[in-house]
Amino acid sequence: MFVRQRFLKLGFYMKFYSLEQTQAVEKQKMNQDYKESREIGIIRLGKEHLYFRRMRKIYYVPYADIRRCFRRVMLVPARLCCGRGNLEVENLVICTDKGEAAQIQLPGAKAGKLLLEELRKRLPDAAFTPEHAKSE
Repeated sequence: MFVRQRFLKLGFYMKFYSLEQTQAVEKQKMNQDYKESREIGIIRLGKEHLYFRRMRKIYYVPYADIRRCFRRVMLVPARLCCGRGNLEVENLVICTDKGEAAQIQLPGAKAGKLLLEELRKRLPDAAFTPEHAKSE
């Protein structure tokens, strides 16, 4: 984390990658928006884009492209000190017009709930349930 903050302070230019395109885009406006964005885990919420890191790349999704987002909890079998058990892994799934665009692992359930609350404020027209979920 220290190295990343140091690069931001020194003004290094970051490369941003769109989920829809494979080409890298460098924009000063996106760089400033990324610096000022709110960070929740590896996700950052900017004014116009949702950013997330994978490996050394920073991907972005414009809020206008997001049609649906929801939490997905996956049970991962694990071998623990006292036997076997399942660990719950929290994910945020982002869907666009083309379907599921990204599944981003979150640090925990608290971060997932906080993130969805914040996205509800920024995306009033988006759905926040899985497509196959029953509506009652």
